[in-house]
Amino acid sequence: MSRTAAAKGIPFSSSPLLAVKLPVWRSRLVLFFLFAAFLALITRALWLQGMSTEFLQKQGASRYARTLELPATRGRITDRNGQVLASSVPVKAIWAIPDDVLEAPKEKLRQLAVLLDMSESELRKKLDSDRQFVYLKRQVEAEVAEKIVALGINGIETRKEYKRFYPEGEVMAHVVGFTNVEDIGQEGIELASEKNLAGKTGNRRVIKDRLGRIVEDIESIREPHDGKDLTLSIDSKVQYIAYTHLKEAVEKHKAKAGGAVVLDVKTGEVLALVNLPSYNPNDRSVLTGAQLRNRVMTDTFEPGSTMKPFTVALALETGRVTPDTPIQTAPGSMTIGTATIHDAHKQGVLTVAQVIQKSSNIGTVKMALQMPPQEMWEMFTTVGFGQQPKFGFPGAVAGRLRNYKTWRPIEQATMSYGHGVSVSLIQMARAYMIFARNGDMIPLTFQKSSDQPVGHRVISEKTAQQLRMMMETVTEPGGTATQARIAGYRVAGKTGTAHKIEGGKYVNKYVGDFVGFAPVSNPRVIVAVMIDEPTTGGYYGGTVAAPVFAAITANILRSMNVPPDSSVINIIPDNSVQESM
Repeated sequence: MSRTAAAKGIPFSSSPLLAVKLPVWRSRLVLFFLFAAFLALITRALWLQGMSTEFLQKQGASRYARTLELPATRGRITDRNGQVLASSVPVKAIWAIPDDVLEAPKEKLRQLAVLLDMSESELRKKLDSDRQFVYLKRQVEAEVAEKIVALGINGIETRKEYKRFYPEGEVMAHVVGFTNVEDIGQEGIELASEKNLAGKTGNRRVIKDRLGRIVEDIESIREPHDGKDLTLSIDSKVQYIAYTHLKEAVEKHKAKAGGAVVLDVKTGEVLALVNLPSYNPNDRSVLTGAQLRNRVMTDTFEPGSTMKPFTVALALETGRVTPDTPIQTAPGSMTIGTATIHDAHKQGVLTVAQVIQKSSNIGTVKMALQMPPQEMWEMFTTVGFGQQPKFGFPGAVAGRLRNYKTWRPIEQATMSYGHGVSVSLIQMARAYMIFARNGDMIPLTFQKSSDQPVGHRVISEKTAQQLRMMMETVTEPGGTATQARIAGYRVAGKTGTAHKIEGGKYVNKYVGDFVGFAPVSNPRVIVAVMIDEPTTGGYYGGTVAAPVFAAITANILRSMNVPPDSSVINIIPDNSVQESM
């Protein structure tokens, strides 16, 4: 029977169990979805190939193409005679792909740690990172970098960079400053002239493999432009002279700090600027804030008696006194309101010239109180006190000089001899230009200059010459600074001594300073010296600062071949008087 059915061609679908009962619309729906999916894929392909080509190419290139920075060589810094003060030395940065390096043999990792001057645990800590790129050490010497490459460790690469080298070390530290590990100026001229010294980095496109190795150059985007060399006004010989003698004085008097600055009277160039304590910019591993401070620029102090010549100059300029006008300073004290002003020694009647020589507070105050506060304030501001210096050096401060409208009589009196006002050492040195340059002032510069600067007149030539003669007597027998004398040269200047202020109150700590110039017949240099908190051998400016001035100035004048203008060949033994504070 079954054979008969098979022979007759009865289909299996005739079996109720094998019959398909799906509706026709379902198959059509499946066909529609398949067609829609293919249409979506075709649309997406067209979109990617047509509209998103640029985006996709960028994404692909980001996997293998890299833009490398080509460092520019930082410009050199030299002194006025071409001696190099700062230069860039080629070094290497050592970087790694952590995952690849950790696969290296332990012995090689141990050798790598030794070459990097770190412990193996420190190295592994740096490599224990999820990042694809880590610096192991920057500014590695070329010889060491070659030994590291010779280890053949996968994932270790080098990058060219530069390290700044300072041949003059601590002697020039506060002038030149230093750069950080990125070769960016942080202090001094390095910071002030960052834009010109740094130059502009370049770029080039390369193809790298998975290990970060360059396999092909694509293009040069921008060529690097090296920084410009900079020639300073500083004279290395003068700088060394100033640093050496200042260091001797700070050590001799066991002082907290000291500073000195040397200016060229003719050009306004800064020939030397030194501070103590100092530091070695080539090794800043133990650098402290005290070492870093450029005290000549950033520290202010009450100048004391070095302010008196400006008060006397104003009195002479306005015709209120002459150099021979007598002033009664007895009994050596003077009460204004509830405050009493004293002289260090009772002098009696003094001429205006003797007021400067003997450094009388009483004589100075009596001249000051004859003048309106506005006139004094204008005089002080004109020479730069209370004004922000404008010679482009970082950190230079304005000091403190209150507006004349708030002055009380006692404040006008004390300001006339340098109390109640604060200045920096470089401000005071520049202000003395009016006496050394016959009444006019010129801008200061830290760059070598061949142009003759244009000055602005502050006092008349006659007044400047009168003050010059008066300040010369300060260094002669009977003056407050006989230790400032120099064999063969006429010297003029003024001592200053002031209490320091801590917590708003005067304390028994002192700043002794001296500002002067030489030779008097034709001034060439102004030298200002400040000794902060001397603890042995006295504290008066004539004792601690004047000898430093003499030693520095004598060596400078001889190194500059300035002809002597005095027949004096022996220094007269010290019999100076102490200045009033």
